[in-house]
Formats: sequence, C-alpha cells, structure tokens
Amino acid sequence: MTAVPAHRGRRRGAWLRRNLHAWAFLAAGVACFALFSWYPLVRGIVLSFQQVNFVTDAVWVGWDNFRALFDDPLFFTAWANTLGFTGLALLFGYAVPFVVAVVINEFRHLKGFFRIAVYTPVMLPPIVSVLLWQYFYDPGNGLFNSILTGLGLPASDWTQSPKMAMISLVLVSTWANMGGATIMYLAGLATIPSELYEAAELDGASVRQRVRHVVLPQMRFLLLVLLLLQIVATMQVFIEPYQLTGTTNPDTITVLVLVYRYAFTVNNDFGLAAAMSVLLFVVLGAFSAAYLRLTRDKD
Repeated sequence: MTAVPAHRGRRRGAWLRRNLHAWAFLAAGVACFALFSWYPLVRGIVLSFQQVNFVTDAVWVGWDNFRALFDDPLFFTAWANTLGFTGLALLFGYAVPFVVAVVINEFRHLKGFFRIAVYTPVMLPPIVSVLLWQYFYDPGNGLFNSILTGLGLPASDWTQSPKMAMISLVLVSTWANMGGATIMYLAGLATIPSELYEAAELDGASVRQRVRHVVLPQMRFLLLVLLLLQIVATMQVFIEPYQLTGTTNPDTITVLVLVYRYAFTVNNDFGLAAAMSVLLFVVLGAFSAAYLRLTRDKD
C-alpha cells in the first residue's frame, strides 16, 4: 500500500478542520430530513403493503390494499372532487393573487400597507381561518346569509349545497393562502427593469398592454413555478373540506379526506390509508416530472 505523503495528510487535516462546522451543520440538516421526511416516506410505502392498525401485529397483504382502493366507489369520487377543487383553485387562487399584485404595484403610495393587508391571512393558523369562514357560511346567523337577507335575496346553504360546496371551499383556501403568492409576484415585479415600464408608457401602452408585453414575459419562470406549486398544494387539500363539510359529504370528499377516513373513522386500517397516500405521491411526482420536462427552458 502506498503511503500518503506527510504534506498531503497535513493539508487534508487542515481542510477538514476548516470545514468541520460546515459538515456539522450539514449533518444536522441531513439528519432532520432523514428523520422527518425520508423515513416517513419509506415507512409509508412499506405500510401500503400491509394491513396494520398499530394494535395488533401487521399482516403483509401485498397489492391487496391497492386493489381494495379501486373497488371503493369513493376512490373515484375523491379523485374527481380533488381535481375539481384544483381546477377552481387555479381559476381563483392562481389568477387572483397575480391581479392583486399588479394592482398593488401600480399604486404610488401605501404599497407597504396593502402588502401587510394581503399577507395577514397567511399569518393566521389554517384552522382559525377555516373557523372564521365557518361562521361566515353558517346557514342560520352567518354573515353571508345575513347580508343576503338584508338585500332581500334568498339565503344559501353554502357548504351544504351540492352546487356551492366546492366553490365555498375554494374561496376559503384562496383567501387564506393568496398572500404568499401575492408577495412572490410583487417581488418578481420589483425585479423588472424600470426602463421597460418607461418605454411602454412612452409608447402609450395601457396597464393591460404593459402586463401582456412586459410583465408576463419577464415573470414567465416565476409564473410556471408557482403554477406547479399551486397544483401540488391544492391536490393535497384537507383542512377546508374536513372542517367545513366533514368526512361523509360525497360532494366535497377529497383524496386526503378519504385517507383520513381509511385510517381513523371507517376502516381503521393505516395500510389502506398509506396505499392511498402512495398513489397521490406517485401521481404528483409523475405530474411534476412531466411538467418540468415540458416547461424546461430550451435556451
């Protein structure tokens, strides 16, 4: 075996001592990811092939959990509702923050106030936001129905109506989460060179034309990234349907609500719930890979 020269050993030791703190911080981060992200992921995949309730011993059932999912009528209902929620959330939760950011960016004064006002709902715990809207939607003395009756209009069932239930959930989600996206859009607008705005104004461009020919091309990357994040987040909706409509309403049951039903209410089978979660993970992973592939910048 060839001996390592002394000067190389000293140099390597000095390099390790210089980077010891960096390796320590890196090791702590990797340990956190391994414990709270990677281990639950691997554990969930293993559970999806077992019948387990954490009371008796787990039984290996192979693909039976996945076959049971496709035999459950609520399986397809949950996916349809989740996709419907995602579509409506894109219509409201993706477009509205962008419009709000453009409007705020056009203001000459009070931009800081409007940023705080828009971001305030994000600072509330999600369950607090949902409980607040639960009062708004109350069919008896709720705020919205009080306004409708005061205007001489018929009251609405809101979350209990098959036509309004999903829209009601989307409104809650949009109000509670739009602040983060709006702040990101405002940060993106701030990076656009002012010369482009000035040139557009000299050419007589309206706000709509400036958005189309200046803002959208300059913010293309941010818009694509936030679209992906929006879809991934809305496909995992849980708090709004769980708190506002419960776990038995077929009009609003989503994939994660069905996971909750499998694990804690109807089946008490964590293996079946894990199988549903694994399917959601695979779908979102495949979609994200395809989306990034299709939107990759060719330049």
